[in-house]
Amino acid sequence: MLPATFKLCAGISYRHTRNMTGLRKNAIVAIHHELNRLAGPGPSNWISQVRRRSSLLSSRIEEEEGYDEEEMSYLKQGEDALQKAISILSEQDGWTIETVAANGDKVLSKVLPDIGKVFKLEVMLEQHPDNLYKELVGNMEQMGEWNPNVKQVKILQKIGQDTMVTHEVSAETPGNVVGPRDFVSVRCAKRRGSTCFLAGMSTQHTKMPEQRGVVRAENGPTCIVMKPCAEDPNKTKFTWLLSIDLKGWIPKTIINKVLSQTQVDFANHLRQRMANNVSMEMAHAC
Repeated sequence: MLPATFKLCAGISYRHTRNMTGLRKNAIVAIHHELNRLAGPGPSNWISQVRRRSSLLSSRIEEEEGYDEEEMSYLKQGEDALQKAISILSEQDGWTIETVAANGDKVLSKVLPDIGKVFKLEVMLEQHPDNLYKELVGNMEQMGEWNPNVKQVKILQKIGQDTMVTHEVSAETPGNVVGPRDFVSVRCAKRRGSTCFLAGMSTQHTKMPEQRGVVRAENGPTCIVMKPCAEDPNKTKFTWLLSIDLKGWIPKTIINKVLSQTQVDFANHLRQRMANNVSMEMAHAC
């Protein structure tokens, strides 16, 4: 059910820096330098750096790109989702283990004021972050082909190079314990050095009002962080923060089990997808 679709977004490129000169260009360069440290030693530096950059970027985006009010709203929602998610992930205390798979994949959880229970998947993947980023971002609409927990992912609107609005439909769980859910989400991607941040949260969009027969659930803040393993840069430390309100009358014990299992299943489906991609590339090379 509900899986990894919930965290995806597009790649990033700063077009508005090309034509800047003088102090304004220097200011951008300085901001980029600060954000490159996101891939640095630890999460404690993330929050202040991302927040500082967010407020500056918002005003600069409006001035340089000429986005309309609706587009600006989506851009700011994406930035807000990223800030909140990083703030949650930076707090190392208070996490409780939900499940640990035989291969070491781990799901933890904690209860937060005003948000409720959030889940965190921590796994090591035998893939370079760039390959995972390409699959999860560049091929996002293909997720239903390899993840049985996803029925459909559709991009409703792109705003700039790093923000999009998506519609995702999840499959029902076995025995239809939890029926299909759909989500309308704003997605924001930030790529700093070799580390990728893919954040998101629920939003509204005129192209996708609530659908009859499908419960409109809410998610966010959510975030996937992909960082190269220090011992082997061709492996990725993969962290997925999941925060979802499924809506409907579902016992909390069932929700907890479903969401933690969803994260473990996603890691396995993603591994299989990436292995299949490698096999296809090798076959084409022969």
